[in-house]
Amino acid sequence: MTPAAEAVIGGGADLWRPTGRGGGWATATALFVLLIAHLAVLLVRRRRASRIARARAAAAAPAVASPSSASGIEGLVTEDDLRQLVNSLGVGARDPEREGWEPVIAKENDAVSYRAWYDKTADGPPKYLSITTYENCSTELLRDFYMDNEYRMEWDNTVTKHEQLQCDENSGVEVGRTVKKFPLLTPREYILAWRVWETNDKSFYCFIKECEHPLAPRLKKFVRVRLLRSGWCIRKIPGRNACQITVLHHEDNGMNIEMAKLAFSKGIWSYICKMNNALRRYPQDRSSSISILTMQKLIKKFPQDLEPAMDTNNPTPQNASTTVVPSTQTARTSSCKLPGKKSSRQIIASGLLLVGSIVCLSRGRSNLGAQLAMALFLKKAFKHERESDPSTSRGRTDMTSSRR
Repeated sequence: MTPAAEAVIGGGADLWRPTGRGGGWATATALFVLLIAHLAVLLVRRRRASRIARARAAAAAPAVASPSSASGIEGLVTEDDLRQLVNSLGVGARDPEREGWEPVIAKENDAVSYRAWYDKTADGPPKYLSITTYENCSTELLRDFYMDNEYRMEWDNTVTKHEQLQCDENSGVEVGRTVKKFPLLTPREYILAWRVWETNDKSFYCFIKECEHPLAPRLKKFVRVRLLRSGWCIRKIPGRNACQITVLHHEDNGMNIEMAKLAFSKGIWSYICKMNNALRRYPQDRSSSISILTMQKLIKKFPQDLEPAMDTNNPTPQNASTTVVPSTQTARTSSCKLPGKKSSRQIIASGLLLVGSIVCLSRGRSNLGAQLAMALFLKKAFKHERESDPSTSRGRTDMTSSRR
């Protein structure tokens, strides 16, 4: 061994020789901790990249499958479903309250306006009708935003997973699986089939329904949603750089009906504001999105025999402004509240209210004493919230129905 090598080895040994009270071992421990932290970061990044790659591969594989591999799903969503959707949207959206819909909420700001109504059903959750208007937005952009499931997982923290299961290019039907999480509840699993149509004037219709699929067996860790019927229409507002989406939605996800109504009325405007913010950030070019690539292959032309019904049912801009907006509504009165604007006391109160509501109402068979206690708790909490909210002195645009 050369003298130079001996000097190097000797210097390396000095690195671990205790110079004081545990100095050498402290250095070794620090290096070991840094190594573990670095490996942990690499492991997390590798797992995340692997998960994204598997999701994209699973979504892309059915899209390039032959039409024969899609046998059995072409009849899940038909033109009869579209015909029923067109008729329902025309009647319901023209004058919801005259058709028996109860108002839930009506709010707007400079970028987005939202109106929602509900209709009771005989023995299940209510149906919802909503009309959302986005300023400075095209119908194509709004369609891509709504159909981009990969992007939805970036801004919607309730959606934890989405994967394409199968598609049929001949019929335009696509089947997918989505998992959503809710506070203190078992995650909900959605197996859905949908289909999109495009009209000559760049309006778009979509119908979605629940289904079953062999690639999505039932798992005990999820609650399979047993009923979901949803449809929407996106159309441009004449004379304005704005578009409007009208949605009919009926869902039974196993949640207590009263809790679901409470969560909707109290949280939907914040969700609409969050959705609007995500829409404004939405990239113009989403060529890498599997959902958009698949939709472009599967989208179908609107049937010609339904065009007269569509033209008859579509309300004129004058009717939309006089019937959709309640007469007591004042324009531009609600703004999207940004995170961090509430005081800590309000945040704690809202959190306790949410936890109490979920715990007491998530059980559909609660005894009478628990229901009475919950009613008193909610009454007191809402009274405190109204008294502490300065916006109540200026009047709310929020309209919750008193009929249960």
